[in-house]
Amino acid sequence: MGRIGYTGTRTFSLFPPLNTHSQMLCTAKEVLKDAREKRYAVPGFNCVADIMIRGILDRAEQCRSPVFLMIYTGEVDDRTWWYYPTIIHTVASRYTIPIVIHLDHAAEIDIIKASLDNGFTSVMYDGSSLPFDKNAEITRQVVELAAPYGASVEAELGLVGGSNLDNSVNAANIFTQPGEVEAFVERTGVDSLAVSIGTAHGVYQQQPQLDIALLKELNAASKVPLVLHGGSGTPDDQMRAAIENGICKFNVYTDSRIALWKRFKQLAAEIQREDPLPGDYIRQLQDTLGDLVEIKAALAGAVGRG
Repeated sequence: MGRIGYTGTRTFSLFPPLNTHSQMLCTAKEVLKDAREKRYAVPGFNCVADIMIRGILDRAEQCRSPVFLMIYTGEVDDRTWWYYPTIIHTVASRYTIPIVIHLDHAAEIDIIKASLDNGFTSVMYDGSSLPFDKNAEITRQVVELAAPYGASVEAELGLVGGSNLDNSVNAANIFTQPGEVEAFVERTGVDSLAVSIGTAHGVYQQQPQLDIALLKELNAASKVPLVLHGGSGTPDDQMRAAIENGICKFNVYTDSRIALWKRFKQLAAEIQREDPLPGDYIRQLQDTLGDLVEIKAALAGAVGRG
């Protein structure tokens, strides 16, 4: 079998062999337990297109890095709940790294239920804008909802500010209070906790300054792994300090958008033919995202951990 017009001799397997020993799909609890014990972090990347899934997974596999594939509730439609998890469940057995399908920033129970019904292995309930007691109450409900599915639950205590997707809102940070962490984890039974220590969502208007002293207190108070939202654009030295002091997962989306858009514009200017082969420029976009995955996995200390 070969491509039309190919005259040489070429053999290949249509599919890579099924890896019966693959760690494949995992829960966040499983993956982050190892990260906390060995003091590294696992990068999480938001996915909004099929090509992003492959770009992320292929390079994470090359790096032997565990990875979170995250679906953000602000960018979903009626098909999202089954379309992406179906793809990921189908291809996961062809990879050998731990893969977590994670629902990012969900504030509605019905959305969380839909994601669990369709194979997400991890969900985040975001009650960060609510008073402590209400946040804890609903988070506990989500933990109980996720339990029969065997899925992990992430929550947020404090508020990671920054801009929303269309830059119409820019919220201020509310730093996580160490004195609230133990009670929140005990009351909710949550598996991981996103904390606010100075990062922000979106593009930074000025360089952040993470409060590492606060992070040390939060980590000491928490029985569960800590998560950092707003991982894009944060200086590498501050990210390393955060990982050394308790951050076990960090989220990346803005950096992905910037990298893909820059490469997209370059390709649009470079390609001359009116009918370019989609595979050619799609692969280049996947490679661009893959380069970012490799950089973030190295920063996280996750290379070789898969």
